[in-house]
Amino acid sequence: MIRTLAVTHDQEVRLDIPLTELDPANYKWFWADFQAPTQRETDLLDTYFHFHPLEIEDCLNDVQRPKMDPHDKYVFLVTHALEKGGKETGEVDLFLSGTFLVTFHFNRMREIDEAWERIQTRTVRESMDTGPVTAAYLVLDALVDEYFPCVFGIEDELADLEEKGGRESVDLLLSQVFELRSRLLKLHHTIVPMRDLLYRIINSQHIESSQEKEYRVYFTDIYDHLLKLSEMIESNREMTADLRDSYISLNSNRMNGIMKTLTVITTVFMPLTLIAGIYGMNFDNMPELHLKYGYFIVLGAMVFLGGAMMGWFWRRGWFK
Repeated sequence: MIRTLAVTHDQEVRLDIPLTELDPANYKWFWADFQAPTQRETDLLDTYFHFHPLEIEDCLNDVQRPKMDPHDKYVFLVTHALEKGGKETGEVDLFLSGTFLVTFHFNRMREIDEAWERIQTRTVRESMDTGPVTAAYLVLDALVDEYFPCVFGIEDELADLEEKGGRESVDLLLSQVFELRSRLLKLHHTIVPMRDLLYRIINSQHIESSQEKEYRVYFTDIYDHLLKLSEMIESNREMTADLRDSYISLNSNRMNGIMKTLTVITTVFMPLTLIAGIYGMNFDNMPELHLKYGYFIVLGAMVFLGGAMMGWFWRRGWFK
């Protein structure tokens, strides 16, 4: 599907003009949004806009890193959107010039719909001159705003993990920590390249705008958001590393306690087993074998020996 939004020289907005009937000379600027386009619609990137073949290929291969490729007549941008709570990443490609904006994506995105609605209804900042750079800014701003709930959600889960530290099994807690670290790594692979992309946009001389300084301020605001997000991710990764080390230390401490208990039990029963083994041998001429109270004497000696060893271990602090 292709939808178009064109702004005349009299600042009138016209919608859904077919590209084959859209004459750029009659309009101040226009926005063409390619949403899950068919092959015939995709061919218009070449036959109508004459974009570079490699960039058209990048649009079709949804595995690109966020980047910026400047050309004489337009700038090609690859951006990433977070979908399904940050578990998946979607790609949004933009072709930006002084007279048009082309967005290309395979899934419907609420962020683009919001930017489209704001341009259509003119609900943008009064200081911003509506144009293709405005539309690109609104798209990027909406995409980055959707990063925050994902990062905040992980922070809340980390806070819950800290509270559960002494109430759940270490294995379960460790599996949750590693799952959070995996999600943070995915966010890192999205947010850091986007931060670098915004840095290039801010310092680029290839983006045409009637209010260049004004738009640099707005793009800098997005860059600041990405800086904050990247710092939050690094902080959360450090927190997960601390939690992981704490849980591993806790598990090791518990294992040491178990091994100490088993060692005490084994040590106490070793001499008792020796005595029982000696008196359990079936020889006729063993000394003390026919004592009337021999059984009770040996049993008492074993109890005394076991108690003495337990007391000695207690004084040594083995049970602390």
